[in-house]
Amino acid sequence: MQPSPTNDRRSSGREVPPPVDPAAAGPRVLAVIDGPDTADYTDAADYVAHTATLRGVIRQRLVTRALIEHLPPAPARLLDIGGGNGVQALEFARRGYHVTVCEPDPRMLAETRRGLADAPESVRRRVELIQGDGRDAVHLVGTGWDATFCHGVIMFVPEPAPLLTVLVELTRPGGIISVVGKNGPALALRAGLQGRWQDTTALLGEPSSAETTETAGAAGASGQPAVQLPPGDDPANVAAILTAAGTQPLAWYGIRTFTDHLGDSPPGPDVDAVVNAEWAAGARDPYRGIARLIHHVHRRTGIARRRLASDRR
Repeated sequence: MQPSPTNDRRSSGREVPPPVDPAAAGPRVLAVIDGPDTADYTDAADYVAHTATLRGVIRQRLVTRALIEHLPPAPARLLDIGGGNGVQALEFARRGYHVTVCEPDPRMLAETRRGLADAPESVRRRVELIQGDGRDAVHLVGTGWDATFCHGVIMFVPEPAPLLTVLVELTRPGGIISVVGKNGPALALRAGLQGRWQDTTALLGEPSSAETTETAGAAGASGQPAVQLPPGDDPANVAAILTAAGTQPLAWYGIRTFTDHLGDSPPGPDVDAVVNAEWAAGARDPYRGIARLIHHVHRRTGIARRRLASDRR
């Protein structure tokens, strides 16, 4: 499917729903708070601002750097589920890929349009925007994509399995699935490095007397926190769901091992050196295991597991 010069349409030929008034839509929390007043962003405007910080830049550049090693060559067809303000879409469109963004928030799509307006026409023609929920993407954009992205989304859904299974269904056999989620076992690290000791203890969980025994210590060595993780914040769970749905893991990377605690610091003149250091850490143990985010890269192996009736909305 070649994207048309008109950047807003459904692949089925149906019209995109009319824009929703952001004020009428009300606020949408886009980040899970890991302590009092410590959300990365709480609305679309905050998210856009976050992408321009050092932490935001590092995330986007590390994801791009990893995907370059795994994606088929341009002009492959890429689908970005929950593509936000289109940073990744624009990056890969500049590299010659055809990218479709499926994003439910009209405010985020508006930000993507602003970014597209400043891009060359050749780039704009390679980007499509679709308003809709990623769990409905099979009906919105069809299947057979060369690669499917879902970056920074699974931590905001109560149960990630339906969305992750859809990603596999959307992707052609042999295609790439790229998922970025929180690293739940390491969430206390940011709070600790920022000196928020009560939040750190709450995230780690108070150890019981039984956990100080040798047996309990061996269990704790697995890297699992003392508190129960949301399903989307458990990297092992995310990888297991993708594999069960019909994929093969190719690689996993840590994102923001050294810089996650720096808040809204802007990129400095040494940003390239920072990215290089984060890249080196995110590709090896033990550093990637304590990064804030985990980037999973899988390949679809064959026929995706059929979604259960309970998976469908």
